[in-house]
Amino acid sequence: MTLSPCIKVCVIDPASGLCTGCWRTLDEIAAWATLSPQARQRIMADLPARRQQKA
Repeated sequence: MTLSPCIKVCVIDPASGLCTGCWRTLDEIAAWATLSPQARQRIMADLPARRQQKA
């Protein structure tokens, strides 16, 4: 099972639409509990690139 990347810092950046704690979109956060393991893994794989782009 893919764990959530949530670190309990839930602040959405208005410019990017990404959470500054976990780097997911609001839609991804809302759907997380119902996503397939494969979908979660795809999102998790994208997070480092999102973090790099914002840095």
